[in-house]
Amino acid sequence: MTDPLDVAKLQRRLAEFAAARHWQPYHTPKNLVAALSVEASELVEIFQWLTPEESARVMDDADTAHRVTDEVADVLAYLLQLCEVLGIDPLAALDAKIDRNERRFPAP
Repeated sequence: MTDPLDVAKLQRRLAEFAAARHWQPYHTPKNLVAALSVEASELVEIFQWLTPEESARVMDDADTAHRVTDEVADVLAYLLQLCEVLGIDPLAALDAKIDRNERRFPAP
């Protein structure tokens, strides 16, 4: 049985993958943010000209679903690597941001 996935484990795998290829010198915050932006743009490209209704059904087509899934994975990979390099706990950051948004935008 495989161990359940968690953010720290995925970050370690990404770091090990980069280290095995000697990519650490290139994984600066600037480069990771640029790569994150590129991957997010590739995700946007899939949805760019779809109607709202078409975008809601994007996972119904196997080929498109595969592309979306791959781009989501790329975005998450670069975001997790950026967090690792900068020492940010992504889950704690999100939790704190939700707290701030709840105070900023109280429910009616």
